Amino acid sequence: MTRKGKGWCIAVGVCVGLWLVHSGMQGITPPMPSAAEAFAAGPRIHTDAAADPLPPSAPLRLRIPEIDVDAPVMRLGLNRNGSLAVPPAENRNLAGWYEDGTAPGAKGTAIMAGHVDNAKGPAVLYNLGALKKGHRIEVARRDGRTAVFTIDAIEVYEADAFPDERVYGPSARAELRLITCGGGFTKGTGYRGNVVAYGHLIGVRGNGTAQKQ
Repeated sequence: MTRKGKGWCIAVGVCVGLWLVHSGMQGITPPMPSAAEAFAAGPRIHTDAAADPLPPSAPLRLRIPEIDVDAPVMRLGLNRNGSLAVPPAENRNLAGWYEDGTAPGAKGTAIMAGHVDNAKGPAVLYNLGALKKGHRIEVARRDGRTAVFTIDAIEVYEADAFPDERVYGPSARAELRLITCGGGFTKGTGYRGNVVAYGHLIGVRGNGTAQKQ
């Protein structure tokens, strides 16, 4: 992922689909979001009100109950070419957070990402595209609070049509983006794009007691 580039899959080597390549299962790809989950389909009937942003605090765990995600979070920086570094491919249950950006729950747009698969099988965000508007994303933070987000939309983009400003642009409220690879798969080139889940903060749990990282 680059701040001004063509998207996550162009810049980093997480989208090759190692499990699919090694197993020869080109016909099996991760779930893709339906058109009903896109922004163009309109908001849910009952839209959850945005909560007030929190002070910045680093994320420790990512939880998505609907798809059984409960993963530790590591800090991510940038590679020499300006792309976002990624979690180690050998760890399937590990998410990453762009530490030089917004902290999840703070005012602005927080960026988190994870692998869709590795050579051993599906990884932490394999089922991201199966989520729907209104599903919850929880981020446990170092200050002892858990930031609770609701999903506003889930969209899939081809790599050459990645909407940088929509995904990475600033926000006046606390928002979250979860990014993984998707958009179809071919053995020769890997995944053709990205799945992006958009969410906003709707609540906070916890008393603010700092946790060890």
